[in-house]
Amino acid sequence: MILESKYPNIKIPPIGIYQYVTSNPNKISEDKVIYVDGITDKSYTFGEFKHESKKFAAGLQDRLEFKRGDVLAIFSPNQVDYPTVLLGTIAAGGKVTTVNPNYKTTELSYQLIDSGASVLIVHPEVLEIAMEALIDVKTPTFRVLLFGDKEIKGYKPYRSILIGNREIEPVYYTPEEAKSTTAYLIYSSGTTGKQKGIERTHTNVVAHLSQAIIANCNLGPHSIIMCVTQFFQGYALFNILHCALIHGATAIIHSSFNIETFCESIQKYKINHIYAVPPTILKLVNDPLVQQFDLSSVEIFISAAASLSDKLERKFYEIFKIPIWQTYGLTETSSIFRHSPNTMKNAAPGSVGFLLPNMKVKILSDDGRELGYNEPGELWVHGPNIMKSYLNNKEATDAVFDKNGFFNTGDIVSVDEQGNCFIVDRKKELINYKGFQVSPSELESILLTHDAVSDAAVIGYYSEKEATEIPTAYVTIKNEYEQSQALAKEIQSFVDEKVISYKKLGGGIFFIDKIPKNTSGKILRKVLKEKLKKDINE
Repeated sequence: MILESKYPNIKIPPIGIYQYVTSNPNKISEDKVIYVDGITDKSYTFGEFKHESKKFAAGLQDRLEFKRGDVLAIFSPNQVDYPTVLLGTIAAGGKVTTVNPNYKTTELSYQLIDSGASVLIVHPEVLEIAMEALIDVKTPTFRVLLFGDKEIKGYKPYRSILIGNREIEPVYYTPEEAKSTTAYLIYSSGTTGKQKGIERTHTNVVAHLSQAIIANCNLGPHSIIMCVTQFFQGYALFNILHCALIHGATAIIHSSFNIETFCESIQKYKINHIYAVPPTILKLVNDPLVQQFDLSSVEIFISAAASLSDKLERKFYEIFKIPIWQTYGLTETSSIFRHSPNTMKNAAPGSVGFLLPNMKVKILSDDGRELGYNEPGELWVHGPNIMKSYLNNKEATDAVFDKNGFFNTGDIVSVDEQGNCFIVDRKKELINYKGFQVSPSELESILLTHDAVSDAAVIGYYSEKEATEIPTAYVTIKNEYEQSQALAKEIQSFVDEKVISYKKLGGGIFFIDKIPKNTSGKILRKVLKEKLKKDINE
């Protein structure tokens, strides 16, 4: 059975992202403040943003010979100048690949090479990593510029090179070009352990933003919004940087999450709309420091990136009397299901919301049968917000789309007669750590390079304390080594030093005589997860 949205289909504007987000449907003034640095108070008005981004686009063309279709990479934590660079590149007809600011050298160099980036705008805090990564990028014309106002080690601020007096008219896209032209290359870990470049087109992004408006997300010029995740991810990228512009809202931007500065910002700026993840909600519930601040301005929390338990949601409401709307989506899709004021009266506990306009889904059994209401199965989705493809990876792309254009999420869900969606389980083996996907095979390949390890398997266990899955390893050691706590810690440190923070083996190392596998050699992770429950409780 094909399930369709209870919302009527909407017309998706057949235009480019820049034209859409600056179309100003709410008729805000040029002086309306859109972006504010939550620490320094540096800000951009709607008019200032448009001028700066169009000057940036002109600078790319005039000074760097940046052409339509070229790729610019942003390697930086959140900051108030990020939107100028992001959407200035879009105005110039380019593509943007957003890089995790916590990446190590090898991860950064891989993304720069795979994406085909020719320009890198980097924050001074991570310049050393960028310099090391550039050794592997053998493009002689590759250009690196800095955020900020200071020249460092010969690298100049982008403002001193690119921002002049000339502004361009943003590149125009026909409806067909908007559908086919990639705007963003957002990278996400795949089951092979290598990052995959997810191609999001102009129409993908415009569709997502249009769907959210129709679903009534309560945003407008009155809204003061904040997000706790980094802009390189689709969650903050779209819901903060893009939504602020199209709605005329004011976005408060922080480079990182800190419970004290988070609460201070709510109190100072009277923030009323917050995008969060379950671990943040857990911290707010458990940290007594929160009670020292006035959070009464907050009208709504939107929770995404991982499932939020009913228990935690209820406890949060009991303490703060602030409702939480859950939403469900992937980097490849943006939101698919979400709550809104119009649908909350029909929402069931544990639901991640209702299907957005212009979306269709089907739920399939393991043998490919289409299932109906209240029958858990694998979720396949179809709509204008679904990614174009995985960059340079036809095999992976073909594996997730069927002949009718439905995308395989890999998640097990059920949908009730009212349209509530419930996430049941994840078919993928990826570990969901605080919204980040961690590939077991990548960590296993590192473990196997340790001198003492003969075999390894990585699984995730759900920590009630941290409200997330945590990567944990079972290892078989070679005969000449003895099992000990010291060896376990040594192996754990060996892996942790080689990976980004969210891939670290936070659950530790457990020894096992033999890794359970089936006849074809596939690790039986369910067996290990059952064993882990016992081992942790011992």
